[in-house]
Amino acid sequence: MTKPIPHLYAVVLAGGSGTRFWPLSRELYPKQLLKVLGNQTLIQQTVLRVRPIVPAERTLVVTGAGHVDGIRIQLDGAAEVPKENILVEPVARNTAAAIGWAAEALRRLDPDGVMLVMPADHVIPDEAKFLRVVALAVEVAQAGKLVTFGIRPTRPETGYGYIKAVGRRPLLAQGGLKALAVAQFVEKPDLPTAKRYLRAGGYYWNSGIFVWRADTILEEMATTLPKLARGLIRMDKAFGTADESQALDQFYQTAESISIDHGVLQRSRRAAVIPAPFRWSDVGNWSTLNDVADSDRDGNIRIGRIVDLGSRDSILYGEQRLVATIGLKDMVVVDTADATLVCPKDRAQDVKQVVELLRRQKAPEHLIHKTVHRPWGSYTVLEEGPRYKVKRVTVKPGGRLSLQYHHRRSEHWVVTAGTARVTCGERVFDLHVNESTGIPKGTPHRLENPGSVLLDIIEVQCGDYLGEDDIVRLADDYGRTQTSLARWGRGQGEGR
Repeated sequence: MTKPIPHLYAVVLAGGSGTRFWPLSRELYPKQLLKVLGNQTLIQQTVLRVRPIVPAERTLVVTGAGHVDGIRIQLDGAAEVPKENILVEPVARNTAAAIGWAAEALRRLDPDGVMLVMPADHVIPDEAKFLRVVALAVEVAQAGKLVTFGIRPTRPETGYGYIKAVGRRPLLAQGGLKALAVAQFVEKPDLPTAKRYLRAGGYYWNSGIFVWRADTILEEMATTLPKLARGLIRMDKAFGTADESQALDQFYQTAESISIDHGVLQRSRRAAVIPAPFRWSDVGNWSTLNDVADSDRDGNIRIGRIVDLGSRDSILYGEQRLVATIGLKDMVVVDTADATLVCPKDRAQDVKQVVELLRRQKAPEHLIHKTVHRPWGSYTVLEEGPRYKVKRVTVKPGGRLSLQYHHRRSEHWVVTAGTARVTCGERVFDLHVNESTGIPKGTPHRLENPGSVLLDIIEVQCGDYLGEDDIVRLADDYGRTQTSLARWGRGQGEGR
């Protein structure tokens, strides 16, 4: 039976946007929050995958201010990661800064701490094999190495970086696994070069999964990224003081934006790679589902309510509605509540260009889904037009929205299920099914669910501006302040 490994901590990097997985992923609902395969989201799978060897209290998650609500919702249930273990970056500064902050936090907590660094949005179906690789990596890391997990290439892939291993005697071997010294990290190659790597052998895809001691990676940063390392030391000195928040902001405002691969690993003499025996995918785009998802006898990956006649080697995804396909070959079809993607599998990388086009058009479909999840529940936009918007708002038992008011809109609420406790100005009263109330513009108000069943209301907004950033919070149970809202900009769908 697998047991927790002493001094091992999981550090989950959850700051990505996953634009190439649109329309399922959105800027404010990124890939790690999606249920791509199975009943758990990718970040839940990532945390629970290592639960046999890393307890929840030894799991840290690094994310951005725009994603923290979604991350907290995802990890509050079965994953049980404490809220204080979620480190919120004021601005994105790539992986070196995120890993450095986590390393400083862990070194302070446990001088012998070992970090298992994982992206939040990868798929690894072979959990037992993965845990065996982690166990070997911890031993190698204890000897002062920076360990990477290398994936044996199955095709001449140009979308991944490569690791070239030294083909001599392994640094350490265990149960058929071996750790090798790294000769070179290679950037994403062109197709002829990738084909040459595949023929030559000894090259591995860089999975972005790492294991090292916290003090070791900080020592290497002091050599390869001295400015970043000095900023980490200044931030660490402010820990526990009144200047802690300011020091964090200052560090991120001045930190170099660079990946851990470019900033440290490519310049280090301590790097090691373990060729991994498990199936793996970063699900960087829709076509990469072929690496980890089961297909039918015609080579199709079918997820959701799919009816097909004669299609082959295609990816067919339906979120809610029935999707019918006929005679497709090497295609991707993805249907969501408000957007549908159809493209050849070999053009799946270009989805990010569609997202950029939507962003330039200021189309909401690049930003959020029609249903937006919040710590208290969710809301779904049912209809909108000039000067009005209609939503369905669902509040969990015991949940309540922030005490807030709006400058430019009024609201009207109709209860369709459950009981609503309404604060409107100085009044506090309950509404039951088929009862309603109006919230005048500029009036402080709050909606909460005092009952034991879900509360559903229909909300009609009227005004000359209906953006989610027209909210002034006076009190909030979830620590969302006007300051944190301002950090990541107006019109970003934060709301409620």
